[in-house]
Amino acid sequence: MAMREEAIAFNEAVEATTKDEEKNLKAARRTMRELMGCPVVEAGALMPDTCPAGSAIASIPVGGAIAVRNAIIPAAHGGDICCSMQATVFKAPDSHSVSELMDQLVSVTRFGPGGRPVGDQVEHAFTSEPVWENSFLRGFENYARIHLADQGDGNHFAYLGTLETAAEWLDHLSAAGHGETFARLEPDQRYHVLITHHGSRGLGARVYQRGLEAAIAQTKKLAKAIPEAAAWLSMETPQGQAYWEALQYLSRWTYANHRLIHECFLARLEVDMLANFGNEYNFVWRRGALFLHGKGATPAWCDDQNRPLLGLIPLNMASPVLLVLGGNQSDYLSFAPHGAGRNLSRRRVLKQFRQKDGSFDEDAMARSMSKAIGDVDVRWFLGKPDLSESPLGYKPAETVRAQIKQFQPANLVAEIHPLGSIMAGRGKGRDEELTPKQRRQIWHRADRRKERQRLREDWNG
Repeated sequence: MAMREEAIAFNEAVEATTKDEEKNLKAARRTMRELMGCPVVEAGALMPDTCPAGSAIASIPVGGAIAVRNAIIPAAHGGDICCSMQATVFKAPDSHSVSELMDQLVSVTRFGPGGRPVGDQVEHAFTSEPVWENSFLRGFENYARIHLADQGDGNHFAYLGTLETAAEWLDHLSAAGHGETFARLEPDQRYHVLITHHGSRGLGARVYQRGLEAAIAQTKKLAKAIPEAAAWLSMETPQGQAYWEALQYLSRWTYANHRLIHECFLARLEVDMLANFGNEYNFVWRRGALFLHGKGATPAWCDDQNRPLLGLIPLNMASPVLLVLGGNQSDYLSFAPHGAGRNLSRRRVLKQFRQKDGSFDEDAMARSMSKAIGDVDVRWFLGKPDLSESPLGYKPAETVRAQIKQFQPANLVAEIHPLGSIMAGRGKGRDEELTPKQRRQIWHRADRRKERQRLREDWNG
């Protein structure tokens, strides 16, 4: 078994509208074509939020989805396993301002590297599940513990918004089979909504690393010259089954972590949960012998009860989060976008504000941030704003919304409008955070790019 001589074609629910988007889409198409040459991959699609996730041969782009025959490709779900969204609808006390609500939200969650230190950890019976003999989970109990009520960094967030209900779309959700979820909501009312976005944290990152290493080793025995990003674990092997079971635990852990943060927040406000729903991505879903992989792609098919799946699509911290129903579009493997997707890399966003002496123009950064977020109460958990995770780095919200309407991978039901958002932000200066090893890696990055290009040229003949 080897890579196909001619890659399978894939479908696209995306169009480039700017030069930056054209560049990103070109890069995403290149690595997606390489991945479609993998002999166990049977179909693929790109979503409106598509952007490259790396330049390694056959690396799946953000916004990419593939169908794999009886196998799991760890690199195709990525290291942030089960990155997901969870929303809770509630009625905030009239006496609480947005600022006070945000203060309470800051107090129940955590952002930043590492996990909660001893004395600040949150207890949960979930960590006692008898799963730790699984070869991909063994020895990681502590990571399951320290990352509870912990959201990490990058593009993870806690978002506070409002939802204006209408009889029309409540009836539509009921007709689609979701009436029970929204049964406590009344039409023509204004509710508050807490939305959290994070994955399985340090626990999932370590499971992913084990899974990738196992896939590379197993694939070398089954096939020749398969790029590491396309290596798979066969579901006909004990290793493949064990990895599947580990993924299921990570899904449950991540859901429990969302719920823990939400329940602690509501308990502080002394209010009830009126509705709760969400979706996951950076994951694998089984449909018969096919394993659907979504890297930053949201499931948008119909469930076992023939209900189109509910989904949340965030656009940026200063724009509404879209409440959608799955479009069940088989041309796109029945996936939808998971967000806006990046227009600029983190480095390119920050480069605009770097001065000749290497420092950042903090005043210019503050002005740009203020313009980007308007009157939304944005908090940076580590203290300093991170412009690389602001709207400046992402596709315009209206572009993504327009392409959802154009390609219809999902159907818009309602919007959750922003009041406030918490992200990790920056602590120390970025240069101070780098270890000597990381600095050397940056210095040699150009050499590594040349090597990747040489390998790609060799691979493509």
